[in-house]
Amino acid sequence: MRPSYARNVVRCVLVALTSLVMLGLSSRAGAESPFGLPKRVPWNSKRLMGSPEPPLPYTVEKTFTKLTWKTPIYLADEQGTDHLWVIQEGVAAEQGSRIVRIKDDPDTTESELILELPKYLVYSVCFHPDYLSNGYVYLFRNGPRSAPERMNQIIRYTVDRQAPHKIVPMSEELILEWQSSGHDGGDMTFGRDGMFYITTGDGSSDSDTYVSGQTLNDLLGSVLRIDVNKRVGKQPYAVPSDNPFISTPGARPEIWAYGLRNPWRMGCDAKTGQIWVGTNGQDQWETAHLIGRGENYGWSVYEGSHPFYLERKRGPTPHVLPTIEHSHAEFRSLTGGVVYYGDKLPDLNGAYIYGDYGSGRIWGMKHDGQRVHWHRELADTPLQIASFRVNHHGELLIVDHGGGIVRLVPAPKEEAVAPFPTLLSQTGLFASTAEHKVDPAIIPYSVNAPGWTDGARAEHFMAVPGELKVGFDSGRGWEFPDHTALVQSLSLEREPGNAESRFRVETRVMLRQQGEWAGYSYRWNEEQTDATLVTKNGEDAEFAVGGPESQAGARQKWRFPSRSECMACHSRAAGFVLGLTGSQLNREHEYDGIRDNQIRALDHIGLFSKALPKAPKDLDTLIDPRDPTQDLERRARTYLQVNCSVCHIEAGGGNAKMVLALSAPREQMGLLDARPQHDTFGISDAMLVAPGDPERSALLRRLSIRGRGQMPPLVTNRVDEQAVTLMRDWIAQLKPQHTFVQAWEMGDLLPELDHLKSGRSIDTGRKAFRDTGCIQCHRFEGEGGSVGPDLTGVGRRLDTHNLLESILLPSKVIADEYAGVLLETADGAVVTGRVEREDDQVVVLRPPGAADLLSVEKANILQRRRSELSNMPLGIVNVLRKEQVLDLIAYLMSDPAPAKSSTK
Repeated sequence: MRPSYARNVVRCVLVALTSLVMLGLSSRAGAESPFGLPKRVPWNSKRLMGSPEPPLPYTVEKTFTKLTWKTPIYLADEQGTDHLWVIQEGVAAEQGSRIVRIKDDPDTTESELILELPKYLVYSVCFHPDYLSNGYVYLFRNGPRSAPERMNQIIRYTVDRQAPHKIVPMSEELILEWQSSGHDGGDMTFGRDGMFYITTGDGSSDSDTYVSGQTLNDLLGSVLRIDVNKRVGKQPYAVPSDNPFISTPGARPEIWAYGLRNPWRMGCDAKTGQIWVGTNGQDQWETAHLIGRGENYGWSVYEGSHPFYLERKRGPTPHVLPTIEHSHAEFRSLTGGVVYYGDKLPDLNGAYIYGDYGSGRIWGMKHDGQRVHWHRELADTPLQIASFRVNHHGELLIVDHGGGIVRLVPAPKEEAVAPFPTLLSQTGLFASTAEHKVDPAIIPYSVNAPGWTDGARAEHFMAVPGELKVGFDSGRGWEFPDHTALVQSLSLEREPGNAESRFRVETRVMLRQQGEWAGYSYRWNEEQTDATLVTKNGEDAEFAVGGPESQAGARQKWRFPSRSECMACHSRAAGFVLGLTGSQLNREHEYDGIRDNQIRALDHIGLFSKALPKAPKDLDTLIDPRDPTQDLERRARTYLQVNCSVCHIEAGGGNAKMVLALSAPREQMGLLDARPQHDTFGISDAMLVAPGDPERSALLRRLSIRGRGQMPPLVTNRVDEQAVTLMRDWIAQLKPQHTFVQAWEMGDLLPELDHLKSGRSIDTGRKAFRDTGCIQCHRFEGEGGSVGPDLTGVGRRLDTHNLLESILLPSKVIADEYAGVLLETADGAVVTGRVEREDDQVVVLRPPGAADLLSVEKANILQRRRSELSNMPLGIVNVLRKEQVLDLIAYLMSDPAPAKSSTK
C-alpha cells in the first residue's frame, strides 16, 4: 500500500469517527430538557420608586464610627467632663457587661475600660448631681445572668477625683435590691427635686406571673422614689416624706407610681422636671407615661388603656390611661426617650423623642402638662433602639443595640420623583393588570411549603432590575439588589374547591430601596380590573365565600396589613426575605408549558451572583407540610419553620424562649415538655408541647383560636384547620417523658415521712416540682406562677403530713382566695370553675382543666355557692416514683425563706 493512500484511508476513518461522535453529542444535546427560562429579560421600570407617604423630616447617621461597638445598650454624659460612658452588653449568658469611657468627639479613636462585671447585665448608669465633688455613680444591674433566680441591684461606686479618674477599688455599695428574672425595668434618673427615681418591671417573663403589677407590698412593676443623700440606720437611703404610700399599711414606701409591665427607659424633662417612662407591652399595646404621684397605670388588669386580666384585683388608686399608646401594628417594643432642648434640631425643642426597638421608628410628641398638642413620626430607621440620651451639649444620641451610636439629623431634600403608584396598574409590574399578566421581565416562581394566608391561593413573582445579580442561599432569604420588587397575589374562592369562582383579594409588594425593605399592599376592586394601594395603617374587610356554615354563604374576615405589620414578619432578624430560599424554590415550575427546576432555570439565565454550590438535585429541599405521604415529624417541623420561625428565632420578635427553625435539633427547640411563659388558657398542667397529649399543648391551642393569644399573631382571621390536625397528630405520636406510676395515697408514703431530714435529693425534688407542673401555678425559690398559693416558706407553716395531704388531696382544704364557685342554672346545668370576670349581666368561669372560658348569664343562675373542688388537679404526682415524691416533699420543706401568709 502506498503511503499516500494509507494516509487518505486514515484521514477518512478519522473524519467518519468524528462525524459519529458529533452526531452522538448532537443527539444527546437534543435530548436534554429545555430550560424553563431561555434568557433573562431586563426589568428597567422606574415607576415603583419612592414612598407613598410624605417624606419624613429626619433620618439618622452613624457617629463615633472609628470605634468598634458590640451590642451597646446605654450611654450617659459624665457630668463636668467631655466624656461619655457607654455600656456594652455581653452576648453569652456567662459574659458580663463592659462600661467604657470615650471622649464626646465623633472622631475619637480611643476608648477606656472603666468597669467589667462578669455574669451581670448592666442596664443603665447614672451620675449623682454632685458627681464633681463626691464622685458617685450608680449602676442598675441584674444577675447573675445564668442563675434561675436573679436580682436587680442598684449599686453605687465612687470615681476617684484625681486623674485618671478610675473607679475606687472596694467602693461598691449596695443601695437597693429586689428579685427580678424577666421584666426588670432598668433605668434611673435624678429628678429636679433631687430625688432618685428607679424603674422596676413586674419581675417575670410571663403575663405578670407574680400578679405584682397591682400590689404595693413589693417593689415590682413600679417607679420608685428615694433620697440617696440621707441614710436611715443601716439603710443607705431615706424615703421622702411626700411619697404617696408612706402611710399605707403593708405598702413599700419607696413606690411613687405603679401598674407598669416593663418600664424600660425613663427620662426627666430638664426644664419642667416631669418624669417620662416608656414601657413594653405584651399582646397588643406599647405605651409611654407622664408619671404622676401615686398613679396606677393598670398592668396587668389593663394593657395600656385596654382590658387584659379584668378579674385580677386592682390596686388602691384608679387606673390612669397612658399618655402615648401604639398598637402592635405600629410598634413592637417601645423604648422610652428624652425631652430635647438642644440647638441642632430647633423644630424639636421641648419634644419628647422616643422610638421602637422592633421597627426602628422614631416619634416625637409635645405635651403642655395637660394634653398632647403635637405628635408625629420623625424617622423610619433600621435601628434596634436600646436608648435615647443627650450629651453635655443637650444634643440627642441614640444607642443602636445592633452595633452603634447614631444621631438624628434633618433628612436631605429628596430629588423630585414621580408619585408612588397608588394603583397596581401604575407599578410597571403588569403588562395587563385586568388579566393578571405580568411584564415579560417579571419572573414567576412557586414554593415547596407555602405559608398560611387564611386559605388564599398565592401567586409569586420577582422583579430584579436590569442585569443585577442575586445572592443565592439554600436556607436563608436571598440577597437582592436595590429596586427589587417581590410580589405576592392572593385569591379566594367564592365556592371552595371551584377554581372558576376564584377572585383576587390582594397583591402584596416588598420593595427594596437604599438597602432597606418596605412592604405595601394593594386591594383589588370588585371588577377585578385593578388594585388600589392600602393606607399605611392597613384595612379590614369581609368577603362573601361559600361554605358549609350557611347555604346562603359565609363571610370571611380579611386583614390588609399595615406597613408595620408587613415588617413585623419580614424583619431584620428573619432576613427580610422569607419565601425566596433555595430549599423553598428547589422544585419544578411550569413556564409557558415547559416544566423545569426553578433553580436550574434561574441559574441558566445568569440570575445568581456566584456559581451554585451544588447541582439542584443535591441541594436541600423543603417538603410540603400538607402532603400526607411525607414524614409526619418533617411535616410538622416544616410548618413551624415556614409560619412560626420568622419570630421564634434568635433575636426574633417572639417573646417565648423557643427556637422553631427546622435546623434546630428537637432537644434545642425549647418546645417539648417546656412550660408556657405566657397564657396557659386554663389548660391543666400545660406545656408548650406535651408529648403524647395534644390537649395539654399550648402550641396547639394557640393555632386553634383567633383572637387574643392566637398564633400567628398578625394578619390572620381564619384558623388553619389542616395545620391544627397536623400538629395534633404530631403531638399525639410523640413519646411522653412521664408515664403513670401509681395512684399514690397517704398510707403509701406516711412511713417514710419521718425520715425526710436525711438521705433525700433536693435536686431531684426541684426537678419533680418543675416536671409535674407545680411551678406553673405555684411560686417557690423565687420563681413560678401565681394561679395557686405561694409556697415560699411552706415548710414553716405546714408539717410533712399536712404538706403531703395538700398534694394528694388538694380539695380537702381550699383557701378562700383560691376557691372556685358552683353555679346551678335554670336549665338544670351545674357548672364549676374559677371566676375570671364578672359584671351585671354575666359570670365568666374557667372550669377546672378546661381551655375555654364559660359564660353564664346571671339571669339564668338559680343558685351560687362556693365550690368544694380545688383547681389543682388530682393525681398530679402519679407520674413520680415513691422516691421522687419524697424528694419533692423534702425540697418544699427545705426552703429557708420566711413563710407567706397564704397556704392553699
